[in-house]
Amino acid sequence: MIAVIVLVVVAVLAAFAGLHYYAYRRLVRATTAGPGWPRRLGAAVFVAGPVLMFAALIAERAGAPFLLQRVLAWPGFLWMAFALYLLLALLVGEAVRPLLGRVLDRRARRTEPVSEAPEPEPEAAPESAAAQEPAPAPVAAPTRRLVLARTVGVASAVAAAGIVGNGAYGVLRGPKVKRVTVPLAKLPRSAHGFRIAVVSDVHLGPVLGRGFAERVVDIVNGTQPDLIAVVGDLVDGSVEDLAPAVAPLARLRSRHGTYFVTGNHEYFSGADPWVAHVREIGMRPLANARVEMGAFDLAGVNDISGENYGEGPDYGKALGDRDTSRAAVLLAHQPVMIHEAVEHGVDLQLSGHTHGGQLWPGNFVAAASNPTLAGLDTYGDTQLYVSRGAGAWGPPVRVGAPSDITVVELASRQA
Repeated sequence: MIAVIVLVVVAVLAAFAGLHYYAYRRLVRATTAGPGWPRRLGAAVFVAGPVLMFAALIAERAGAPFLLQRVLAWPGFLWMAFALYLLLALLVGEAVRPLLGRVLDRRARRTEPVSEAPEPEPEAAPESAAAQEPAPAPVAAPTRRLVLARTVGVASAVAAAGIVGNGAYGVLRGPKVKRVTVPLAKLPRSAHGFRIAVVSDVHLGPVLGRGFAERVVDIVNGTQPDLIAVVGDLVDGSVEDLAPAVAPLARLRSRHGTYFVTGNHEYFSGADPWVAHVREIGMRPLANARVEMGAFDLAGVNDISGENYGEGPDYGKALGDRDTSRAAVLLAHQPVMIHEAVEHGVDLQLSGHTHGGQLWPGNFVAAASNPTLAGLDTYGDTQLYVSRGAGAWGPPVRVGAPSDITVVELASRQA
């Protein structure tokens, strides 16, 4: 098993290095006329970028000093996103290159000088000392290949930078509010219009900190929900490092309070200390537990990742011995938990985890590994709503998967 893992890791690293070398060849080697400082600078960038990226990943997972994590996170994770879109742009450039080459050829033919009969040369004047000095050598025009390489390279770099910049702006300005109405057959008329603010995947950590948490709080409170459900992946780091960043969440306000379930990143960061800490700032953890909201049951289960720590989801504990004539809403971080929810008669499961793919074309990978990528879906008699999440993991960038805080309005079919 270990040998297989090692082979997979080596293969991934080899592919990663090969793709970076391809980008370096196209963007640096092919666009510079020869050895010199531009080529050396380009080589340094293509070495430093991947090194910083892996250093940021390792520092976060290894629990390095938080200051070091923050120093590495911004350049390292931004390089991750930039390298992805630079590679995609260069691949598009490969398809466009032949067409662009033909355009340059036609332009060159149109600008070729028309040969005319030579005019008689005037009689040579006596040469002076200054006239005998050699004329400066003309500067050689860039070759067609060099012009082509520079055009494709600059366009690719500008496109990648623009995509990443726009995606980062979308994350840092804060999530948008999305509203969804979900009818529940068992919901009594008295609970018609009950609003749950679903907050998932905030990922407070080395990149997104206290300022981002304050924006999330202001957005959630602005929706004036009846209940707030934080469905996992709130943090990436320890309580010791991130308590100041999480502190604004104590200002979350709703009629029935704020409830919390763990996500996989809580287990990477130390789930038990975080469960204790969120309770201190006013949230109510639902660790395989259930509470009656009056008109319906609200339950929560630990994330699947907790199984590695002896704290996995226990659906029997959370949902057993309940009155099945009442509607049940389940908070579960990962959409794949829907199958257990169906078996236990849950009416609605609220999840996150997928980020909607976060970085296109990552949505295709996320869709292949989750029953629902984002939005509302139905499995048997159970409905599943998956939020794209409020923040971002790794690169603070989203492309094709805008962040959201969803207000789920429950509707009674008796109303």
